[in-house]
Amino acid sequence: MTDRATPDAASDTTDLFEIIRTTRSMRRLKPDPVPNELIRKILEAGVCAPSGGNMQRWQFLVIRDPKVKETVGALYKRAWDEQVAPRYRSGEPAPGMIRERFLRLLDAAEYLANHIHKAPVWIVPCLEGATPTRTSGSSIYPAVQNMLLAARALGLGATLTTLYLNFEKEVEAALGLPPNVHSYALLPIGYPIGRFGPVRRIALADVVYEDRWGQPSHDL
Repeated sequence: MTDRATPDAASDTTDLFEIIRTTRSMRRLKPDPVPNELIRKILEAGVCAPSGGNMQRWQFLVIRDPKVKETVGALYKRAWDEQVAPRYRSGEPAPGMIRERFLRLLDAAEYLANHIHKAPVWIVPCLEGATPTRTSGSSIYPAVQNMLLAARALGLGATLTTLYLNFEKEVEAALGLPPNVHSYALLPIGYPIGRFGPVRRIALADVVYEDRWGQPSHDL
């Protein structure tokens, strides 16, 4: 046996990092149907993720029903219009973004708010248990990221949004969730309008410290 990666393994690694670097939030989606086999692959990627104690208390609600999407979509748009859009549009741009690019991002977010109900498929990741906490999220968000990466690998657009949680009780009632189950995100999925491309993030030097808080890392 050998510890060296095979050429195929090296190629797979390259593909993985390329997928990671180009998994943008795709908020403009076509209404075209998405084949069941692709949604199944995305869900399979989700359940490959780790969870606390490997208890796998997750549940995944796949929504295609137009009436459900319209009901939840109206609440989503209300949260955007009344609470989120005014705050973002009057605030400072995201780190590393000029104002013009930040406004384009907000335009895409507004497009999603107006059209989220038209996305052909939603995946709503849920967990059984009491009120959601920071630690309980660690048992579901790895699955969410796996699904986002899988969607990108399959050429599908997706984004993670929690904006609907501004009306959590109303949305979870519309989704028909039992009292001991809570949703943690909503992933609208569809073929993207526009292209995938490299994500833009701030430099590692601005966010990475070594050994002590505030001490720059000189080796990374």
